[in-house]
Amino acid sequence: MEAIEIARLCANYADDKKAEAITILDLRGLSPVTDFFVICTANSNPQVRAVRDEVIEQMRLKHGLKPLFSDGTYESQWLIINFPNVLVHIQSPEKREFYALEELWGDAPVVTWRVESPEAPAAAPKKRAVKKVAAVKKVAAKKVAAKKAPAKKAAKKK
Repeated sequence: MEAIEIARLCANYADDKKAEAITILDLRGLSPVTDFFVICTANSNPQVRAVRDEVIEQMRLKHGLKPLFSDGTYESQWLIINFPNVLVHIQSPEKREFYALEELWGDAPVVTWRVESPEAPAAAPKKRAVKKVAAVKKVAAKKVAAKKAPAKKAAKKK
């Protein structure tokens, strides 16, 4: 399996556990250590653990690939999983902002990892339509309440 495939799979498995801001950097020709970084954010220590466990387990079960090593502690809020030519960085928002790996490796091109399905664009307008309908209902309810108020005032005057 090629390193780019490993990186994309790791990104997808991290996404399955709701990791955020997932980025793949292509470091070929820039780093002697690895070809790709997969960088993602996890918002809590349990999520850091869940993302790490999901990536390791799915790569082992579905692809027969075990990491060369895994480093970091949950308390450090930064875990690294090393697959052949791919380093997966799972960081808390604070660590990600502080260490800014994307800026440090600013010369590295960003790799697209998510395959857009044809169903995705169709699903988005449906969600927007539901929101508009809900907004219309709220406005209609306010108009009804406004019409009732003057009628009550007129009845009080008599």
